[in-house]
This record gives sequence, structure tokens and C-alpha cells, in this order.
Amino acid sequence: MAAFEAVGYAKFTGSLGVCMATSGPGAIHLLNGLYDAKLDHVPVVAIVGQTNRSAMGGSYQQEVDLLSLFKDVASEYVQMVMVPEQLPNVLDRAIRTALAERAPTVLIIPADVQELAYSAPTHAFKMVPSSLGVDWPTSSPDDDAIQRAAEVLNSGSKVAILAGQGARGARRELEEIAGLLGAGVAKPLLGKDVLSDELPYVTGAIGLLGTRPSYEMMMHCDTLLTVGSSFPYTQFLPGLGSGPGRRPARGARPADRPQHPADPAARHLRAGQGRRHGPAEGRRGSVDRAQGGPPDQGQGDPAGQGRLSRAVSGGREGPQTAPCLPSRRRRRLAGPIRR
Repeated sequence: MAAFEAVGYAKFTGSLGVCMATSGPGAIHLLNGLYDAKLDHVPVVAIVGQTNRSAMGGSYQQEVDLLSLFKDVASEYVQMVMVPEQLPNVLDRAIRTALAERAPTVLIIPADVQELAYSAPTHAFKMVPSSLGVDWPTSSPDDDAIQRAAEVLNSGSKVAILAGQGARGARRELEEIAGLLGAGVAKPLLGKDVLSDELPYVTGAIGLLGTRPSYEMMMHCDTLLTVGSSFPYTQFLPGLGSGPGRRPARGARPADRPQHPADPAARHLRAGQGRRHGPAEGRRGSVDRAQGGPPDQGQGDPAGQGRLSRAVSGGREGPQTAPCLPSRRRRRLAGPIRR
């Protein structure tokens, strides 16, 4: 359970999780939790014991080849401490690597090394020092790439957003672009806390444990914006070739199939017919306009809405009801969920 507790701490706080175990069976018990950290990209450092150095290689009681055991789950960094002077450097690297790569790392410390008096590395040959503190770099997006993305999004008539855990720090931007595009937002499991399920345009979870509104929105959208997600279940995503100007890969939509949440036929999916689309109300337009670029050609619209909002609403004037979750799901998820 120690590894799962460390993973849970790292997921809830965004900080480094640390767990410890003894040698042999104790170290083996960490594997499930560490694989959870590896697959969910969570920074965790595991510190485990090992039999005395003098007994290694002798099939001693509870001796396990821990370097081989952890080489897959902690592929980013796994090391064994053999002398006290080695500890500051490998501990520093294990922490930095876990945070930078968002992955588990492992330190192995034999039992007899744990009993030795600490001795700091000296300023000498083959002594590797550590360092203090770290300043993480910041990255900025490419302007041309943003413009190309804006053109793709503005050309879509039914836009959906998939927001994963990588979008956790962009909540305000997600709300703004959902309003500008008139788009619904679906969330994979790890992104459940990115936006509140109480927002009218959030359709909830997607995938094997997803909601019907999320599935139907994905099946009938023509443009998908994925933010911070590596969601693997492509059968729950739009088909290939279903973008703007191309025939959907799934062919014509039968009359008895559920419609996109923005269509009139999907109103049975919405909770509250008179509810307005919060972020979009009174300021729908193109993505270019939000970035200070030229306004789109829809300013002649008597309702004051741009080309993008008219496309999303199917050419109808006036504010439209946003896709919302059925009352059944809203009762089950009474408040924001943290994972």
C-alpha cells in the first residue's frame, strides 16, 4: 500500500511522492503502485533495502535482483547506493528525474550501507557532487502553430474538446475557448478535476466508464481539440476522415442515431431548456478575435454573433442551449470529483 499512498499523494497535490520498503518481498510489493505512477505519469521516488553487500550473489535469504526487478517500472532512473558518499548525488538525481519526467525512480540501499556513518563527498577525483535547488524552464507556444490551430477550429461547425490531466493548469483558457467555440468538453479519467462536472457544457467522463453525452458528442463532432491527454481508446473518438470538408468515416448518420448535443434532436440530453451556455454568452466569436486578431466576417449578423457561433448552432439566431448532463448523472456526481 505504501506505493499507492505515495501515488495518491502525488496525484492530489502535484508534488513528489515518496515510499519505502524493505528488501525482497517488501520491494516486490511496491511494483503495482509504481506501475500506476509510471502509466499515469506521476513523480514518485521509492527507497528500498537490500541484503548486505557481503551476501549479494549468494542466494541469501530474501535476496532479489532488485536492479533487474525495477529496470522496467523505473526505467528513467534506478541505482544502488554502495557507499555513503554516493548518496547525495543519486538521491538528488532520483528526485530531479522523477519531477522532470513525471515518472517513478528507485534507490536501492543495502542493509549494511544503512548502518554506516554518513560521509559527504569530497572535492576529489571520482566524487560526483550534487546541487541545491532547481528552476524549471517555461515554454511558449509557436505563433504560427497557434494560428494554424485557430484556423482548423474556426472551420469546424461542431467542435468537441477532450481535456486530460495535462490541461489542469489551463482551466481559465479551457473555459474561454469552450465559450468561443460553443463546444462541449469531455474528460478522460485522469482529467476529471480539470473542469467541474456542474458546468453546463461539460459532458463528463469518456471511455469505457464514460457518459452517453460524451460518446454522442464525439460521434457527431467534425472537429476535435485534444488538450493534455493521451487517451488511448480511439473507438470513443471521432472517426478518421471526419473533419471539416470531408465525409465522415462512419458514413451517413441514420435518423434513429442520437444527434450531436448542439442539434435540436439531442435536446433530450440537456438538463434545463432555458439554460444558457455560460462562458459563451454574449461573446461568441472566432478564436482569432480572442487573440486580438481580425474579427471574422460574421459581424453583420443581426444577433451580433460571428461565423463560428452560427456554424455551431446550425445557422439559428440567438443564444443556444449548451450540451449538459442528464439529471441521472448529475445526481450521481453531486460535486466536483478529485483524482
